[in-house]
Amino acid sequence: MRTLTAALALGGIVLMATSTRAGNLAPATEELLQSSSYIYVATQRQDGELGSFSPIWFMYDGGKIFFTTSPGSWKAKRIAKGSPLTIRVGSEDGPTLIGQAQKTTDPAVVDAMGKAYDSKYWISWLGFFRPRSERVTEGKTVAYLVDLREP
Repeated sequence: MRTLTAALALGGIVLMATSTRAGNLAPATEELLQSSSYIYVATQRQDGELGSFSPIWFMYDGGKIFFTTSPGSWKAKRIAKGSPLTIRVGSEDGPTLIGQAQKTTDPAVVDAMGKAYDSKYWISWLGFFRPRSERVTEGKTVAYLVDLREP
């Protein structure tokens, strides 16, 4: 597994890969996170019940999940209010993880997500549905990183 580390170098951001292992996940769950195309995410409604699970594209790196969504989505609204995420890996009945999403606007992280999506999803490679730092900066897309734990 590789973790993204940003370093400032002569006015630009350079991404360096460093090797780490996420210590808090079962090896089988971690392997599934590395090989799956989708995670299924549900947020907590105001009444405490879980919303429906939605399949989303994601990047897994360094024990964290990175994803983007529309700022007007229920997911984004509930995350903004502090809702934890319930995540199922690979399918709606896959291993369950709990996470807390944190908004990120770091262009280096968002652009790294775009490159990861390009190698994972063919339509992103064509330029569609690819995370872009300028869209995050303009508020058209929200990017998140999620710290994970198993329930």
